[in-house]
Amino acid sequence: MGKEPTTATQHLLRLMRTGATDRAIARELDVSLRTLNRRIARLQSLLGVQSRFQLGVLAAELEWLAVPPRTSNE
Repeated sequence: MGKEPTTATQHLLRLMRTGATDRAIARELDVSLRTLNRRIARLQSLLGVQSRFQLGVLAAELEWLAVPPRTSNE
C-alpha cells in the first residue's frame, strides 16, 4: 500500500465531504459502487475507525483534506 493520503484518497474524501451520494461519487470517480465501498472500507480499516463519520473527522484531524501547494509548473 502506498503512502497515504494519495491524491486519489484526497479526491475521494473531498467528494464524501460534499454530501454527495455514493452513486454520484462512484460516477465522478468512474468506478462501480462496489469499488467505491471497498475503497471507503479500506480507508476505515487503515485508520481504525468504524464509521464514515469517524473517517471524516480523523481525515480532517490528520489534515488529509488539505489542498497541496501548487507547483510552479501548474
